[in-house]
Amino acid sequence: MRRRGQSLRKGVAALKAIRVHAFGDPDVLQVEEIPTPAPGPGEVLVRLRAAGVNPVETYVRSGNYARLPDLPYTPGGDGAGDVEAVGEGVSSLRAGDRVYVTQGATYAQYCTCPAAAAHPLPARISYAQGAALGIPYATALYALRRTSARAGDWLLVRGGSGAVGVAAVQLAKARGLRSVATAGTPEGLQMLREIGADAALSHDDKEGARAATGGHGFDVVIDVAAHQGLGQDLELLAPGGRVAVIGARGPAEIQPRMLMSVGGSVHGVLLFLLDDEELGRLHREIVAGLRDGTLTPVVGKSFPLEDAAQAHRAVLQSGARGKVTIEVG
Repeated sequence: MRRRGQSLRKGVAALKAIRVHAFGDPDVLQVEEIPTPAPGPGEVLVRLRAAGVNPVETYVRSGNYARLPDLPYTPGGDGAGDVEAVGEGVSSLRAGDRVYVTQGATYAQYCTCPAAAAHPLPARISYAQGAALGIPYATALYALRRTSARAGDWLLVRGGSGAVGVAAVQLAKARGLRSVATAGTPEGLQMLREIGADAALSHDDKEGARAATGGHGFDVVIDVAAHQGLGQDLELLAPGGRVAVIGARGPAEIQPRMLMSVGGSVHGVLLFLLDDEELGRLHREIVAGLRDGTLTPVVGKSFPLEDAAQAHRAVLQSGARGKVTIEVG
């Protein structure tokens, strides 16, 4: 939480935060008290109410990730709360503003982040829902842009009941795409229908997926588990179809001729490759969708800060229904 050279904000008590002193299994996530930081120039201090849990945070915690933080560290990147204080030069936000944040060590009661990484949170969206916005909605929107998705396209969302899948279905509906989404449980399938999917099917229902498009196939596929589904994605592509790979936990076996036969393409999607300007454009569109009611995050499971280890286990389990969050405030 505290950056090198960052002063403490006088009058604010120590905060509770998850700290990781050694990479390993979820039990390395421990609650500690640490000093509350002050916002530096261009930063804001946010009193967090909820933090989002993303699979990437479990990979980092385990030590199995390309970019690892220095130890000890506080995990997180997504969260929501209220601006507590602003640093020098910040005029876009003020104390008391409701925000969701997309940077910062958010498994904590307070975090600092650049003002540009704190986005307006409309009153209709709860703090837990706000914690579900950052990585899931920006990733889904970037995947649609990366694949040049447009109104009228058929979209397949593989793994639609998870946080990114929910975002993709809602964004697709708002943009005039027709979506088919998959889930692994009856409850997940029902949720997908409720949030606007044109069809909801089990993961392995290949024939049903193609039939839902009237035999056209899919112009765009968003796959959150490409190690399992990429080969099937290629079989379901329409001519010129595009696949966005946003998650994979291992190698995938494919038949390249399936890609060649339709002139298709596969696009890797990694949010962390984007610059601040592009990220800003994504979040302005997301905020607009929150305000006009077309976007409403779904929170599945929520855990207290002391049970962060359970949250890390839950986010990797099958049968998701929305976002896993941590209550921090």
